[in-house]
Amino acid sequence: MTNELLAAFITKYLAQGTRLHHPGYMSHQCAIPDIGSAIADLVHGVSNNAMSLFEMGASGVAAELVVSEWMLGKVGWNPNDAGAILVHGGSLANLTALLVARHHSFPEAWQHGMPQNAVILAPASAHISVARAASLLGMGSRAVCTLPCDRTGRILGAQIRESIKTQQRAGRTVMAIVANACAAPTGLYDPLQDIAEACHAEGIWLHVDAAHGGSALLVPELRYLLNGIDQADSITWDAHKMLRTSTLAAAVLIRHQVNLSQAFQHGADYLFFDDNRPGPDLMHYTIEGSKAELGLKIFLNLAHRGETGLAEYIHSRHHAARRFWKMVRQRKTFEVLGEPESNLICFRYADAPGPDSDQLHIAVRNQLMQQGTFHLASSFVDNRRWWRATIMSPSTDDATFSRLLDAIETCWQELSMGKRGHNS
Repeated sequence: MTNELLAAFITKYLAQGTRLHHPGYMSHQCAIPDIGSAIADLVHGVSNNAMSLFEMGASGVAAELVVSEWMLGKVGWNPNDAGAILVHGGSLANLTALLVARHHSFPEAWQHGMPQNAVILAPASAHISVARAASLLGMGSRAVCTLPCDRTGRILGAQIRESIKTQQRAGRTVMAIVANACAAPTGLYDPLQDIAEACHAEGIWLHVDAAHGGSALLVPELRYLLNGIDQADSITWDAHKMLRTSTLAAAVLIRHQVNLSQAFQHGADYLFFDDNRPGPDLMHYTIEGSKAELGLKIFLNLAHRGETGLAEYIHSRHHAARRFWKMVRQRKTFEVLGEPESNLICFRYADAPGPDSDQLHIAVRNQLMQQGTFHLASSFVDNRRWWRATIMSPSTDDATFSRLLDAIETCWQELSMGKRGHNS
């Protein structure tokens, strides 16, 4: 392929992609990669150090250890006692954390399999990867039982202990409770302190899925949202969301390192043997056989922008979401699910609920995408369809929000008239 053909191909390739840098992109929770992360991707793309073995990437291991200690410290844990591993995405992070929880509850499960009475308690708004993890762990997705929640999908902390006892009376063993910080469909945080107290009183493993919202730990004014997270047993925290790395870079954080160390029990004599290795083999702590240099992406982002710079970005997107929330409320044609706690807001057209209304919400989203002007996500909460706006781009501002609301009103009227004409 000549340079000219390559340039033409890349141009066409990018034209069919999704422009995360566009101010109208407010859909899925993917970061606009910062320059440090982009450089790290280039370094790894050329060097290809698969650093799950120390001898295959000593520098990558060192970068991961430094970043892991930093993240553990942000949670409030002592890195000498706690453990961490970086993996390719939040789904794999949740699976890894629940595998560690399985070992904690059922130490023989690695060799002998899971008992049939094991369950996981989680809100209905839990990430899809929780049910998938239950299936992969041999429990079946039916083993994920729904916790009582309010209309916005937040766990009712006061009912946790009764939910545990209900399962116990039915002869089931609660392997873990999963809480959101924040929930992917709503951007709202579960009451971690109340949940942690209930879990500790009952001796139940608490996993906090902070894939999106964990980065609020960097912002002093937002840290209250995560009160109680230091009492969790395991945490998922994605860097490829609010820490502005490329996909993928997710951390599995474990309060006690020994639980992570004991969870994976397979050996391989072609990989591990007594040869006095000068550094740790991270393969002992992950499902993955090979790993990219994920820590380098986070390390270089921190080096480039600093913790303060990343915190300013996170705080600015939270502020932008609040401004958007206020603008939505000022227009009587819209309603909001609730006050935003993150850079994510759910809103909808203020009309009578019903299947026709839900379909119109989907149709408006599709039309905006076809026009190439705005890209929104969608959530189904409180038995209704909502538009979900995730404010990720630094260039998304109040003028963008105003244009979005105008465009939605126009699309809604056009599609509503078309539907009425079709029905007549």
